[in-house]
Amino acid sequence: MDYEKLLERGLEKVPKKAESGSRFVVPKPEIQIAGARTIIINFLDIASALRRDPKHLLKFLLKELATKGSLEKKRLVVLGNFSSNMIQSKIDIYIKNYIKCPECNRPDTHIVKQGRFEFLKCDACGARHVIPKV
Repeated sequence: MDYEKLLERGLEKVPKKAESGSRFVVPKPEIQIAGARTIIINFLDIASALRRDPKHLLKFLLKELATKGSLEKKRLVVLGNFSSNMIQSKIDIYIKNYIKCPECNRPDTHIVKQGRFEFLKCDACGARHVIPKV
């Protein structure tokens, strides 16, 4: 076989690139309105996709929505009627402040507590930034 045929055969076997180009995919909140309450059905799925403690995300959402709520099994039940877009915008704020590194913009971070401060420590670039308390 000549070089061109070997090259073509090799390129055919190379896997195609992912369509989205991003490995960080957070599921959209599935909302169900029940009277004066809003239920986020896939709350634990969202928290696990973000790789954060569900209690931390719960505390943030309740503060941002200025309401009361509780975690019941895999669902979050909050008092008040909130649209899916409103919940999604609050999750986007959470991602910006508590997930993505301000230096390299990667989601490979974790929260480290030192003294009375909490830091967002990036595993990719090593940066450390103070984050606001929830």
